[in-house]
Amino acid sequence: MPGVSSEALGSKPIGKLLIQQAVPASIGILVMSLNILVDTIFVGNWIGPIAIAAINVVLPVSFFIAALGMAIGIGGSSIISRALGATQKDKALKTFGNQITLTLLVTCSMVGLGLLFVDSLIPAFGGKGGIFEPAKIYYTIVLYGVPFLALCMMGNTVIRAEGKPRFAMIAMIIPSVGNLVMDYLFIYVFDWGMEGAAWATTGGYLLCFGYIFWFFLSPNSELKINWHHFGLNRYLLKEIGGLGFVTLSRQAVTSVTYLLMNNILFELGGEAMVAVYAIIGRMLMFALFPVFGVTQGFLPIAGYNYGAHKYDRVKESIYTAIKYAALVATIVFVILMVFPGEIAGLFLSDNPDLGPEALATNAFVLEHTPSAMRWVFAATPIIALQLIGAAYFQAIGKAIPALILTLTRQGFFFIPLILILPGYFGELGVWISFTIADVLATVVTGYYLKREIHRELKMSL
Repeated sequence: MPGVSSEALGSKPIGKLLIQQAVPASIGILVMSLNILVDTIFVGNWIGPIAIAAINVVLPVSFFIAALGMAIGIGGSSIISRALGATQKDKALKTFGNQITLTLLVTCSMVGLGLLFVDSLIPAFGGKGGIFEPAKIYYTIVLYGVPFLALCMMGNTVIRAEGKPRFAMIAMIIPSVGNLVMDYLFIYVFDWGMEGAAWATTGGYLLCFGYIFWFFLSPNSELKINWHHFGLNRYLLKEIGGLGFVTLSRQAVTSVTYLLMNNILFELGGEAMVAVYAIIGRMLMFALFPVFGVTQGFLPIAGYNYGAHKYDRVKESIYTAIKYAALVATIVFVILMVFPGEIAGLFLSDNPDLGPEALATNAFVLEHTPSAMRWVFAATPIIALQLIGAAYFQAIGKAIPALILTLTRQGFFFIPLILILPGYFGELGVWISFTIADVLATVVTGYYLKREIHRELKMSL
């Protein structure tokens, strides 16, 4: 696979460049999302619906620690993209070295704390009743692999910052395929149950780390760091932290959302209602993969051209990314509105060997999931503006507006809504909160993005 120079980000036509960046990103996210989706289907069919709920309880904790790596990755990659655009190679190398050191220090510390407080964290995130034991088994094993996942997520964003989207795509595909193969072996063949699901997930993280480690040692990478690049630099740490805090805040709010949702839904309908949300959560990860792919492809293009002072190309990249993302989001919306029942049925089994209690839970989940899914995805066609707008400010290094817009949907709107509306509308109040929050956040993001384009980009042309 031939290498691609980072200079192409500042010279190729924006539409063609965005497709070249977004398609590999979308494929990578698709495979990763399919992995999560099929993994959930395997667990639901081979272990049972309570196992799905148990994994959903664990995800916020493990994802938050992994998000530390992503936050450091995106924060540093914004610096790297702009440094490469401004031909400041040494700054890019020093930034990458600092990213690695910081990721190891932070994530290993967090894993230690996560293992120390395991019995308190799981119930806090909704792991109550019959969910607790399988959740604890899964959590303990997966947490050991989370530092490798954090390094993978950090490294993946750096690969994109170099303008190497195909390598970043492969880095996402390898662990996903490996995880599914190990799922089959560990759960179905060896009958290891929750332990098998956990070891398959951890094994996928290790495969991903191995590939990314190889990439940066190979001739394909422009970033050849030495030992002195690992020494922490407080100015770079401040910039990495400021930009990375945007991503970290997003994941922190997501983890709080899971905590609240799991507890609210457990009170409304017990373990079965948590399983409904687990399926909805998987679809939120999976169905929007092309929109997230466009967003990932947009980041290095905007960052590089902003660093190179090519503001006309920055503006063009914004409009093109919104147009492409809105198109694919609308297609996703139509599919989900037409086939919600069929999608929900994929996660459930009518195998009598599961037992009457599990079958009753499956029936409840199948009855409640379709209407919930329609409400959750009702505003999907307009979320492109919300995602691209927030990503733009992060790409150009403006941490404060990026942080505000990132927190707008879940922090400012969604969390207050799910605390208020279920008291009046019950289960329906939970699901309509998604739609209302999406609409309000899109309006706010659109206003700030329009103002930024008018004040900064037009004036700079």
